Amino acid sequence: MLMSLIMPKVQAWITYRDTVRELQCLDDEELSDLEISRSDIKDVACRAAQ
Repeated sequence: MLMSLIMPKVQAWITYRDTVRELQCLDDEELSDLEISRSDIKDVACRAAQ
């Protein structure tokens, strides 16, 4: 039962971490193509992890 409570949080954190990592690897032009600024990366990652 405890695992069923913890696992969704762990998965969300992994998704957040991976999203931030991948977006930070993009250059400014690539981010612009996606309509994302560097300052938006954490917000985008939070939405992806929900």
